[in-house]
Amino acid sequence: MTDMRSRLADIVGAANVRDGADAAEDYARDEGLTSVATRPAFVVAPGDAGETAEILKAAAETGTPVTARGSGTGLSGAAVPRTDAILVSFERMNRVLEIDTENHVAVVQPGVTLRELEEKTAEHGLVYPVYPGELSGSLGGNVATNAGGMRAVRYGVTRHHVLGVEAVLATGEVIRCGGKYVKASTGYDLTQLIVGSEGTLALVTEATLKLQPRVAHQATVLAPFGDLTAVVRAVPKVVASGIGPLILEYIDAMTMGAITYTHDLQLGIPDQVRDTSQAYLVVMLENRDAERLDDDVAATGELLTALGAVDAYVLPGPSARRLIEAREQAFYTAKGAGADDVIDTVLPRAALPEFMARVQGIAQASETFVVGCGHAGDGNVHLAVFQKDADKRAKALRELFAASMELGGAISGEHGIGHAKKAYFLDLEDPAKIALMKRIKQAFDPTGVLNPGVLFD
Repeated sequence: MTDMRSRLADIVGAANVRDGADAAEDYARDEGLTSVATRPAFVVAPGDAGETAEILKAAAETGTPVTARGSGTGLSGAAVPRTDAILVSFERMNRVLEIDTENHVAVVQPGVTLRELEEKTAEHGLVYPVYPGELSGSLGGNVATNAGGMRAVRYGVTRHHVLGVEAVLATGEVIRCGGKYVKASTGYDLTQLIVGSEGTLALVTEATLKLQPRVAHQATVLAPFGDLTAVVRAVPKVVASGIGPLILEYIDAMTMGAITYTHDLQLGIPDQVRDTSQAYLVVMLENRDAERLDDDVAATGELLTALGAVDAYVLPGPSARRLIEAREQAFYTAKGAGADDVIDTVLPRAALPEFMARVQGIAQASETFVVGCGHAGDGNVHLAVFQKDADKRAKALRELFAASMELGGAISGEHGIGHAKKAYFLDLEDPAKIALMKRIKQAFDPTGVLNPGVLFD
């Protein structure tokens, strides 16, 4: 270990290497509720791709595990290192290298946060539309987990906006995939293979991201419903209507009560309506033209009431922003309330009613309290699970994931598998697919040093 520390210091400079025991506790964990904080052997902060490559060469030669870390805002444990690992922190690689206004792309290093990119793109009338909700999250972490968020119903998730990457392989080779172009039919799409691989295939040291024009006018409609089934049945019809929502979220009554109380929100809903509502749809619209936006808002209100909403309320700008912010922080509200786990399973929109019915049955049979909200527009359901008994909780989670997969879904829509959901992934996923993924892993990382224990045992 002394020799390794000296070698790392030679690569990045002594000031940029810390012993794990001396590093801040934040490096030992992420935000996942079930993640166990683990201090690595070393925390190393490279300054460029060349230094990252030399770190990986040293790791491969000695069989030392390597885990990459951005801001540590993940929820799957994928950024939690092993005790014998090198934790590569990209905090020094935090520059927006370019905002290309002609090609509508940004070129960023992995340590750039969403907030920093938002500020830079706004100066040019552009926007990076992927909005996972935690603006302190890093772009490197977003790429590694294929982060999604509330705007995915309109703009898609991270992989739809990553045009290219510079990445370092476990062998220390530096590759570039993709670039400032939107289509290619030239061999395997290595960019998209690396996106979402949770640090198990390569370390991304630069990303080329697609930007969109920034739209000036937005409005938010809040629609309470008398029961959850009516809400989820309405979702495919809202998507099919052609209004093109920027955000289409469902929030159950329990979660809405918790986030409005926690954030002291006054939404102007009459007490009688609030007391009899079981769930809500939040529909945010955007348009370049204010009058056309007004027309869309009116049409949305009429559609929602026709689909069973008790009423439809157009929220004032400040109230709308605060509601969206509170919804983004729903995980922390659940955490504060004592949730034992939070899952983000995903399934086809049309399967939401059947899935929610199964959720109620699983919760009752397992004596587990399950509440939540979700990106209903893209079928991504976020559920807070309250069950102190570990065995009962594990059984309930397996049944929830199995129900989603039986209905055509997947275990995670955006948080990733990491350590937290690995057991369910290996148990429920097609063995042939897992075997293929392991062969891909072997091809990228022949010595097995990149994030061992994530995705696979």
